[in-house]
Amino acid sequence: MADDKSKRDFRDRDRISADEDYEVEYFATKTGITPQQVKELIAKHGNQRETLEREAKALRKQ
Repeated sequence: MADDKSKRDFRDRDRISADEDYEVEYFATKTGITPQQVKELIAKHGNQRETLEREAKALRKQ
């Protein structure tokens, strides 16, 4: 089910949906990694934003 963009509150701000291309693209741009890398991180570590930001930072340093 797609996000309802008319509902703008705190419900899923701490998560990134791999099914929503705009969320993946935004996170990829923000962290300096590719959208494919974002999807791989989500598959490996889950969709918690804090964890993904930490892992993306570590990935960039490699």
